[in-house]
Amino acid sequence: MTTIISIIVGVPLGLVSGYLGGKVDKILLFFMDTIYTIPGLLLSVTLAFILGRGILNVAIAVSIAYVPQYYRIVRNHTTSVKNELFIEAAKAMGATPTRVLSRYLFLNVIQSVPVVFTLNAADAILVLGGLGFLGLGLPQEVPEWGHDLKEALPDLSTGIWWTTLFPGMAMTSMVVGLSFIGEGISEMFNPALRNKR
Repeated sequence: MTTIISIIVGVPLGLVSGYLGGKVDKILLFFMDTIYTIPGLLLSVTLAFILGRGILNVAIAVSIAYVPQYYRIVRNHTTSVKNELFIEAAKAMGATPTRVLSRYLFLNVIQSVPVVFTLNAADAILVLGGLGFLGLGLPQEVPEWGHDLKEALPDLSTGIWWTTLFPGMAMTSMVVGLSFIGEGISEMFNPALRNKR
């Protein structure tokens, strides 16, 4: 949910900023760079503390850290593609800016987003686990690996180690799996990486 919120916010902002340029681009770029300079975990912890517990609150707290990544990728692709001949031809045929953005630019600049999506999803699992471990994550009635690790921590001193093993293994396997999926998608979109192997 967090990465979907990031895409919903970051991709349209990147499209508009890259296409329009000028003051809008400068203001959005400054704002996104400011967010990007703050470490993601610190930003998420601070926002989760301010917003409180809850599924939507945690999703918003974690997703804000990822919005600048989608914004920058889409903005950079948009600025490089917006002067291509097919965009100029669409404008000459009377296409409105909204139509140019949605029909011609969107599909050309969205190709890198799935790779970033899978890598951000892996990172979001770790951040969510950290928030749950700190007691800032989802409500207590919602099962969460970070909260499970926190609950199992006192048992380690009595020699009961397996209660921490399974949530830790679940998080690790999920993160590694999503990272492999991201690498596979990256190779699919970039054949040069596939040929290097």
